[in-house]
Amino acid sequence: MSTTRPMLNQREAAAACGVSRSTIRRRREAGLLPGSVEDPERGWLIPVEALLAAGFTLNAPAPPDPSSPPGSASAGASLGDLVGGPVAELRAELERVRHQHALELAEARHGQALAESEAVHLRAQLAARGEHIGDLQRALQALMPALVRPAIPQPGEGLGRSPYSG
Repeated sequence: MSTTRPMLNQREAAAACGVSRSTIRRRREAGLLPGSVEDPERGWLIPVEALLAAGFTLNAPAPPDPSSPPGSASAGASLGDLVGGPVAELRAELERVRHQHALELAEARHGQALAESEAVHLRAQLAARGEHIGDLQRALQALMPALVRPAIPQPGEGLGRSPYSG
């Protein structure tokens, strides 16, 4: 078979999911295990993804299979025994990616909080400096003689011609 994804026969799938073979067969016949194919040597093969998508939990303890002789190799086998290391590797990779994502998300949230705090601080400084400029303009106006006092533009007003330019 050319596929790289794990495929289990009905007996292996039942053992890995902790259900009976008839449960797997009924789900397959109902079309709830897409991608299942019939192999002349192993019988029906079911993709692990289809089992997960159908809501099965892998590595669940298997009930005794009445059609399986006692002590057979598949009785009570776990998915790790059936498909080897790839499942454990995939689980480890998934956990690593989840952890990395959580760290990146926390870092992004921290950066956002710092940026918002800095923006609040800068707005407060801008408002204080605007008030200070207004105080300085009023003080300058009060110090100039009344006849020579130019109209000092208030914040927001445009700059007109200077009274000193002819």
